Amino acid sequence: MVTIFFDLDGTLTNPKPGITRSIQYALERLHVPVPSEDELTWCIGPPLLASLRKLTGTDELADRALLLYRERFSDIGLFENEAYSGIAETLSSLAATRQRMFGATSKPAVYATRIVDHFGLEPYFERVFGSELDGTRVDKRDLLRYALDETRVDAASAIMIGDRSHDVVGARTNGMTAIGVLYGYGSEAELRDAGAHHICAAHPELLGHCVA
Repeated sequence: MVTIFFDLDGTLTNPKPGITRSIQYALERLHVPVPSEDELTWCIGPPLLASLRKLTGTDELADRALLLYRERFSDIGLFENEAYSGIAETLSSLAATRQRMFGATSKPAVYATRIVDHFGLEPYFERVFGSELDGTRVDKRDLLRYALDETRVDAASAIMIGDRSHDVVGARTNGMTAIGVLYGYGSEAELRDAGAHHICAAHPELLGHCVA
């Protein structure tokens, strides 16, 4: 039996409006140039503070931007989001095979658990692992190491599924199988360059790689 860890943004749900509009909100209030929503899609997936540093130019402004981002995201942006069509059915099919499943996202756990519950996906996961608001475990390598320790899962029998290079690098660093998905925000080149063991264009294809 394998244990499956799922990324959230770009893998289970499409969070583009909530994330990009909350970034725009923060930048506007800091009087920093505000890119369009489409121009901000590269921010979906990687640790947010690092992206805000690139957008604002300084650590101080990035810290202020993060607080402003959360001001909007915690009440509004959180739910400007949608579960990918059919993802619940794919999770249900995997659950029927009695695989253990967990969430593993760089997003703070206090937000991630609310999102998973909001879209009715909570029953499929034993637990959703996320970062802390202070930035602890925002790096996917640290997050997955923590999740493996907490669940007492052997990395050799564990799979990480995600749409960005951070998911793949985090998995490979910890000795897990890395599966990249193409319906999110990472390109095939990004995922292959990071070392993904498998690439799936659509989430139903995961069934062929995740059933022991």
